[in-house]
Amino acid sequence: MTTSADVPLVVERDGPLPMAAQIARQLREAVCAGTLAAGERLPSSRELAQVLEVSRTVVMSAYTQLFAEGWLEGRHGSGTYVADGVAGTPGTVVTPGSASWGVAAPRPDSCGALLDLRPGRPWAAGIDPAMWRRALRAAGRQAPSAQPDPLGLPALRAEAASYLRRARGIACTPGQVLITQGVLGGLALLTATVMRPGDRAGIEEPGYPDARELLARAGAVVVPCRVDTDGIVVDELPAGLRLVYTTPAHQYPLGGRLPIARRRALVRWARETGALIVEDDYDGEFRYDVAPLPSLHSLDPEVVVYLGTTSKTLTPALRTGWLAAAPGLAGRLAGSSGLSANRVSEPSQHAVLAMLTSGDLDRHIRKMRLEYARRRSVLARTLGDLPGTRLLGDTAGMHVVLRTPPGLRPAHAVDAARKRGVVVGTLAQYYAGPVTQDGLILGYGAASQGQVREATVVLRDLLRPPALR
Repeated sequence: MTTSADVPLVVERDGPLPMAAQIARQLREAVCAGTLAAGERLPSSRELAQVLEVSRTVVMSAYTQLFAEGWLEGRHGSGTYVADGVAGTPGTVVTPGSASWGVAAPRPDSCGALLDLRPGRPWAAGIDPAMWRRALRAAGRQAPSAQPDPLGLPALRAEAASYLRRARGIACTPGQVLITQGVLGGLALLTATVMRPGDRAGIEEPGYPDARELLARAGAVVVPCRVDTDGIVVDELPAGLRLVYTTPAHQYPLGGRLPIARRRALVRWARETGALIVEDDYDGEFRYDVAPLPSLHSLDPEVVVYLGTTSKTLTPALRTGWLAAAPGLAGRLAGSSGLSANRVSEPSQHAVLAMLTSGDLDRHIRKMRLEYARRRSVLARTLGDLPGTRLLGDTAGMHVVLRTPPGLRPAHAVDAARKRGVVVGTLAQYYAGPVTQDGLILGYGAASQGQVREATVVLRDLLRPPALR
């Protein structure tokens, strides 16, 4: 039978798979083969049910699965469409009648795509197209400034201050907020203002390699600071640090949440030593066990500089973030020569402003918090009970660490996974010095729920003893 979208679908009533699974699988394959193009409208569930002579419930079940995996999107008052930018592996069921519709051994699909579980990538396809168009239209209505404000649009700084107050517990004025090119842009501006060549800068070990490289290029002596399962170990901080860079909401990459006692100890340490704490609020918006935690900055704004970004909540394409600092330091930053290199394009600023003032950004974050929680649950269910392994950091964010069994080399697992179409990273990549913990980094931000399921089935198969011994 052929649908109105000219996609041949065949339903076997006595086949080994549920009818809804058959429809979903064939639609995935049609997208990958190019038979269905991104943006193409699908028949309504009622229409398709009539053509296939099945109940509407069967078609709605297939559509619901494909919506959850990111293959389809709805447009209000218009219908169901193939999502923009989708690419994935055609699905087959692992076992007949199984609730999982993932592939037992995925490989690079006919679209040339891999199942990418590298961390730090948000689900750009989850951005509501109507929201995006509204934001871009709002930006397009604004005439360019003859003299752009290097601190950022005053209206955006005011809205960012309001957002930080309600979402992250930060009490600051618009004058304490600067618009930056994301977290690294804010860190670059800060180091150019407060650091001198040869100053010592502490960074978590393991930690964010890009931040480490930026500090080194600025002339700082980069000093590793040990972290444990909760985050940075305050009692072991080296002496003579001018600043320390930390990710207290969801330590990158181990995933620890810095407890309140240790947060207070870190603030006391900064007060006593005269050092500055740089808080990268990595994954601060995405918690699954409790409500998002207040920021470290809220404990003592005088010694903590807050860095936030839309790169993880929305998309890196905007290159827009913010920095919140004490009034005196904010004034120094406003007069810094590094401002010109950190300027954010006005159209991007206007777009973010529109999403903040309309409430669209808050709604998007709530939506993605639920979406990422589903993917995280799939990953945890599939890999959480593997012998000799342990999941870390699975209560927040868009990635987890899978501690690998003793005797298994993570690099071998990475190579074996890539041969079967799954891309992951290793914990060793985040160490500047000796690697003290082995493991894999598994990101689920840029992979659909179905792709996460498929990839974790492969990893489970690879990591079962003695597969890679």
